[in-house]
Amino acid sequence: MGYELFIGGRYLRAKHKQAFISLITILSVAGVAVGVMALIVVISVMAGFEADLKARILGGQPQVVLMRHGGPFTGYRAVLKEVEKVKGVKAVTPFIYAQIMLRSKNGASGAVLRGIDPATAGQVIKTLDHADLPDPPPPGSAAANVRRIPGIVLGRELAKNLGVLQGDRIYLISPRGMLSPIGHMPAMKQFAVTGFFESGMYEYDQTFAYINLKDAQKIMRMPDAVSGLDIRVSDIYQARSIAQQIIAKLGFPYWARDWMQMNRNLFKALKLERRVMFVILALIILVAAFNIASSLIMMVMGKTRDIAILKAMGARARSIRKIFVFNGMVIGTVGTFLGLCLGLVICFVLKHYNIHELTGDIYYFTTTLPVKVEWVNVVTIIVAALAICFLATLYPAWQAAKLDPVEAIRYG
Repeated sequence: MGYELFIGGRYLRAKHKQAFISLITILSVAGVAVGVMALIVVISVMAGFEADLKARILGGQPQVVLMRHGGPFTGYRAVLKEVEKVKGVKAVTPFIYAQIMLRSKNGASGAVLRGIDPATAGQVIKTLDHADLPDPPPPGSAAANVRRIPGIVLGRELAKNLGVLQGDRIYLISPRGMLSPIGHMPAMKQFAVTGFFESGMYEYDQTFAYINLKDAQKIMRMPDAVSGLDIRVSDIYQARSIAQQIIAKLGFPYWARDWMQMNRNLFKALKLERRVMFVILALIILVAAFNIASSLIMMVMGKTRDIAILKAMGARARSIRKIFVFNGMVIGTVGTFLGLCLGLVICFVLKHYNIHELTGDIYYFTTTLPVKVEWVNVVTIIVAALAICFLATLYPAWQAAKLDPVEAIRYG
């Protein structure tokens, strides 16, 4: 051990004659600990919120959407087979998209209608794994002559707005109707509610309704045509690259969007919010760093004679600086370690115990506070805290190193 570290350790262990210096040191440790703890908890909760939101979005929507300029396109089966050959594509399903009105005996509500292929939709959109949307009977069969009421799957919140239960009948009203002697008449067809879905995203659950693709083609007057293709990929972070490969293969007039583009503003806002919270909470550590600087300045004033004697014995200015930098870094390290332990404990409690239940009509998540401890964030917080503490030690250490030993011994 160098003598600088030995002397610095003695200064920390020795009882201060001025109790005020000891109090400032304790407050400095506590300030750093509280700052690090708050940063770890808040950043972990925000990371958990982002991860939970991302999982819910990806569960309720495709990762890549392929569409065609000019509206619906026919011959989609050949396009689907070409898309399936692209490396990284996991599953593909066709869909029809339209805005419609739903009316029940208890009320009416606007909705977004999606016609899906029940055989493949669950492979792309996980919330539709158990959608009960049977195909209509083939033309010419005995069942085709029997009046059939097709099924519809509603979002849980949309069903509440309409006041319907499973098995109830509702009317689907589409703007794509037909011309009559009295003008344009919207198309209206009766559906039976065969099930509900719940994605955890309140906006999705109160907006979307799903019917069989063949029924959608009939009511929207799109025979053998679809609005686009929903695509699921093996690596969600390669979705943009895979979308570009698909467009390069198919060419104009096709275009594609990945899930990051469809939710770009939301994730940008979350990232900005996390950065702002990091800066704001880092101010707590900065305040504690001022306490560290104050404590070291008062320590330098109390150890003036000791510093003078050390310099008279041949100690260099660099060694004097090292003594006080060491003292300040010990305070900062102890505070950072305590804050790390407290932060991880609080994160564990929030993650595994229902401290406060959250409601889905206000928050995206509906059970407990999501927490995700990312070690990259933890290391960044520790490094930032130690860097701030190190900067706080530089001025007191520089003041101690520039003391004149003759003047200090004479007047110390």
